[in-house]
Amino acid sequence: MKPRNRWQRQDRTWLAIGLLAMALPLVLVAWQVTDWHQRTQAGLEQLQARHARLLGLVAQRGEIDAALQAAQLARSAQVYPASDDAAQTGNLVQQRMRELMAQAGMQVRSSQVLPPTEEQAFDRVGVLLGLEGDLAALQRALAALAQESPAVMVDDLDIRLQGALASQRPTESPRLSVRLRLGVLRGRA
Repeated sequence: MKPRNRWQRQDRTWLAIGLLAMALPLVLVAWQVTDWHQRTQAGLEQLQARHARLLGLVAQRGEIDAALQAAQLARSAQVYPASDDAAQTGNLVQQRMRELMAQAGMQVRSSQVLPPTEEQAFDRVGVLLGLEGDLAALQRALAALAQESPAVMVDDLDIRLQGALASQRPTESPRLSVRLRLGVLRGRA
């Protein structure tokens, strides 16, 4: 008879299975801890980057405040203040445009303040003008509009010739009938 090996093959197999069964939870816990550690590390790196950006913003506070003031000044040159009523702004623009067109040599036949419309953070106040004049006066009027502050935008321009061109004298500039829709922006509170 053969001497019996202390550990038979079957015993060794069961021992290996038992050791693996005990090691499996340890491996799973180690994997979970490693995964948690990696996610925490990534979160810390992200927080450190945000913290560094915030420190940079704090260090540049004076520059940011100066840029904000410059932007507000530039905005005030382009937009009517929100403290004014939309109707008040419309009437002011209507009066100013009538004066500007008359100074340019255009005859104002009609003018109307249009209801304000919402446009992003602003109210767009429109003015509709009916004008007559020659081409040179229209050019002066449009050039003067470009110089206005707060900015005046030409939303629509309709130019028609009064009478037939053949009936005009060659030395005279033809008369034009102009319908001009202008718009200005008013801040919203």
